[in-house]
Amino acid sequence: MNFVLVPDNQPRLPIHFLDYPEESDLDGGTDPYGSYPIPSNMPIETWPHDNTNTLAAWQQDLNNDGGDRHAIIVQPGNGFIWEMWQAKRVGTNWEASNGAKFDLKSNVLRSNGWTSADAAGLAMFPALPRFDECERGVVEHACRIVVAKSKYNSYIYPATHYAAPTNNTSPNLPSMGQRVRLKASYVITNSWTKQEKTVLVALKKYGAIVADNGSFFSISVTPDDRWPSSCFNNFNSLDITNFEVIQTTGPNEGPRSAGAPAASAGADQTVTSASGTTLQGFVNFTGAPPTNQWKLYSGPGTVTFGNAAQTNTTASFSAPGVYTLLLSADDGMHAVAYDAVVITVIQAITLNIALLGTNASLSWTGGVPPFVVEQTDFLPASSWSGVVTTSLQTAGVPLTRSNSFFRVRGN
Repeated sequence: MNFVLVPDNQPRLPIHFLDYPEESDLDGGTDPYGSYPIPSNMPIETWPHDNTNTLAAWQQDLNNDGGDRHAIIVQPGNGFIWEMWQAKRVGTNWEASNGAKFDLKSNVLRSNGWTSADAAGLAMFPALPRFDECERGVVEHACRIVVAKSKYNSYIYPATHYAAPTNNTSPNLPSMGQRVRLKASYVITNSWTKQEKTVLVALKKYGAIVADNGSFFSISVTPDDRWPSSCFNNFNSLDITNFEVIQTTGPNEGPRSAGAPAASAGADQTVTSASGTTLQGFVNFTGAPPTNQWKLYSGPGTVTFGNAAQTNTTASFSAPGVYTLLLSADDGMHAVAYDAVVITVIQAITLNIALLGTNASLSWTGGVPPFVVEQTDFLPASSWSGVVTTSLQTAGVPLTRSNSFFRVRGN
């Protein structure tokens, strides 16, 4: 399941929807054409797994591969995705069976009865395990699965569409949108790869959603040249009998009922590595207090929290760099609420001063240029005067006063 990232100003191209224009998001286009931000390098499903073809040849389906040919465009700046099925480039023009646009900042579903690039009418991209998630060792969402057969005329929240023949009426067949979860009793052995174990833990916690029909039971991931060879081979031993069905709730029931907690991690900060920072988070909730937790999401070093279970706490960092910290609130019923704060840690400036005749020779380490050298006559100072602005980490200042105190400020 390939995807491509595009900037907010990616030029729009027309795309002809051949089979389901009435169930497609035209996004400013004119029926049966959509207007999508399609880049010239948009990949099509399974490329470059077949390394015998160039991307251009794969886009044009010169080998008539007969696959679903899904295509996914992600615009992270605006928080939108566009997904297509049977996408194909014909000359300089694009066509697809249908197209769907999703707002990643919203839980709004497609119109009832509408399909998407997936038969269930769901977005594919949010349910795809990606390399960076598995490398971090945490996949924090449900996964997309494909089943051999689904039930006729049956889809359940959050699906909006079914795709099954009239004779698929067995009560043992899953509906589109059906949530299943890897059984707690399933043993995850140490012999499995890091990537497999990461996805298996997610399947136990978040489960998987039936999204489409296929020739066999399968889980979709994004392609990436950094995946180790054969890192998902053991998944061939997984069977649908290793999963249990989760009882379905509607859009305003269970985890989606009123009263869900809301987390705020506070404003982004820039701090020095020596001083650390105070985190000013808070959680709104009704009913029983949720369990709150701070944790490191990404960064170049480690983070030590004063008390990771308190919304207002301290954090210190082992190295300079940019850190993303997550605050979560879990009341045991609703979906866990998350919010992130970005902490930019700069190395503290250490200043050295030496006398060279009638001059003060200043040198320092740390900080980010440009630097401002400031001077005052007394401490504590009521004011500081700027004397030198430089991109270097050295400066010479004439000593014209009996008392002089210096400090250096970085950008």
